[in-house]
Amino acid sequence: MKVGFIGLGNMGGPMARNLATAGHEVSGFDVAAPDVEGVTPALSAAEAARDADVVITMLPNGSILRSVADQVIPAMKPGAVLCDCSTVDVDSARAVAEQAGAAGLGALDAPVSGGVGGAAAGTLTFMVGGTAEAFAKVKPLFDIMGQKAVHCGDSGAGQAAKICNNMILGVTMIATCEAFALADKLGLDRQKMFDVVSTSSGYSWSMNAYCPAPGVGPVSPADNGYRPGFAAELMLKDLRLSQQAADSADADTPMGELATRLYTEFVEREDGKGRDFSAMLPRLAARGRPAGTA
Repeated sequence: MKVGFIGLGNMGGPMARNLATAGHEVSGFDVAAPDVEGVTPALSAAEAARDADVVITMLPNGSILRSVADQVIPAMKPGAVLCDCSTVDVDSARAVAEQAGAAGLGALDAPVSGGVGGAAAGTLTFMVGGTAEAFAKVKPLFDIMGQKAVHCGDSGAGQAAKICNNMILGVTMIATCEAFALADKLGLDRQKMFDVVSTSSGYSWSMNAYCPAPGVGPVSPADNGYRPGFAAELMLKDLRLSQQAADSADADTPMGELATRLYTEFVEREDGKGRDFSAMLPRLAARGRPAGTA
């Protein structure tokens, strides 16, 4: 296929490279103009999109997605598919899909899970919203960039799945870090704590696959000074999106709301920015119980 790729940063660059390596003709554009092996650089987003069968975007937020959509949709050929792999608000995803549909294009919202490592290795998971026809057209590209693509439903369903998943992740990571901090103060060895919880009812991805305690469990960012695999500020972005969606849908998400407040404090008023989201453990381990807590 001929693919236009807009957004060639830490995630988009490796994804575009994998498509080019697999033999697809990839034209790419990024405002920072990075050089990606196998990708033909374009002078604008519209140029990258022209004559493409599929245009893939990987962008920071919904407002930028809407702006890029305004540029690329008029340049795309009828029947092509605009596939956004960014993590953005559901309303922006649906608005762009409606705009693309009115122009005779297919549209997918397809946020990813797997991080920079998954992008480089081609092992991402795609959560996809849009029509079955558009999904079928892009599925061969998903199979190159990732290990799994789930068609979650109509436009916006992919973003909904990503937001709900990452709200769970943020909440469970905080709970995991709290448990380690409590175990420390109760004199329980962290390795013993892991050995029990990882095979008991406290089992979770945050504990078993991404343990926030250095030297415990599989290798994780905690073993590398909490250099980010998934940065705390990105977790905060996703949690804020979850609360924006909860407001829009009139959904009660008290744990998601609390996790958002905690990561806001960590990132914006403490030392969390630029650290992995699991660095919530040393933060909690250094703190005592707030005065007046029952």
